[in-house]
Amino acid sequence: MTAPAGRLERAVTWVMRNVDVVVAAAIALTIGLLDIFGDVLTGDVVSGATLLVLGALAIGSIVERVRQPASIQEALAGTRRALEDQAMVSSLIGSQVGDALRDARLHTHLWYFKGGTGTYLRAVTLPQCVAAAKVQRSQLTIKIDIVNPDDEQACTAYARFRQMFAGQRDTAVAALWTKDRVRKEAYATVLAACCYRQQLATLEIAVHLSSVVSTLRFDLSETCLVITQDDTSRTNLLIRRGQPLYDYYVTELHQSREQARELDLRLAPPVGPEPTVDEVRELFEQVRLPLPRAFTDSDIGEIIVKALHAEDPYRR
Repeated sequence: MTAPAGRLERAVTWVMRNVDVVVAAAIALTIGLLDIFGDVLTGDVVSGATLLVLGALAIGSIVERVRQPASIQEALAGTRRALEDQAMVSSLIGSQVGDALRDARLHTHLWYFKGGTGTYLRAVTLPQCVAAAKVQRSQLTIKIDIVNPDDEQACTAYARFRQMFAGQRDTAVAALWTKDRVRKEAYATVLAACCYRQQLATLEIAVHLSSVVSTLRFDLSETCLVITQDDTSRTNLLIRRGQPLYDYYVTELHQSREQARELDLRLAPPVGPEPTVDEVRELFEQVRLPLPRAFTDSDIGEIIVKALHAEDPYRR
């Protein structure tokens, strides 16, 4: 007796929950049978019955919406989450890259960079972030991860990479990317870090030298992460803080630095606003990254210019 009673209870419950559908189906079935087996219905009756069925279904739809507000809210929340996920990464092209990097520098007290040699970092990021920290009298943390200029194999690989893709656009530009140029650019970033460290007592700056060549550039601030390539005509990426990818890359960049060689910049001796060749030679000796003996005074002079007077690669 229990099983049949349970089935009957479930059936009654189902009918009560779907009474609108049951009523509409009963009316439609009754009218349909009478219309088929007997010529007793007028056109007005059939039309009225049709409207009655449609009305029952409409009322049922309204009742269902009232009955399940939580399901509707859940569906809306799911749609909202889907739209947010689609906006997790934004594309940047052309001048948008420079604009995004400018916005990233606003109101930030940290900057993590990982890339080849750090030209834009020297030209724009370091001087502007340091200048803002001076005005605000605030703490500034900068962590830099670039190719190791003391690793000739890594420098050769990076030069080959730049030649390969620059050559597709401009063979003259490709010819400029040699192993020696890569080394000078990387040495210049180290020198720039030491010089700006002298200028701001609240600047905590670290330089990590990697033997693994990076084909992308990562610029991370407190508000976003900008991922760029050496070719400004290609699509680049912007990831806002608060998105999972931002947190993933914070961890990824940390792990990359952990596997690289960190220089002790505290060992760097003071140098002048425009360092001399001898001062620069001594500085690299003290931070245990001696310059190649083959580098002439002219080569070191070139490093000084690249360190303190680099050109913005995004300026056109």
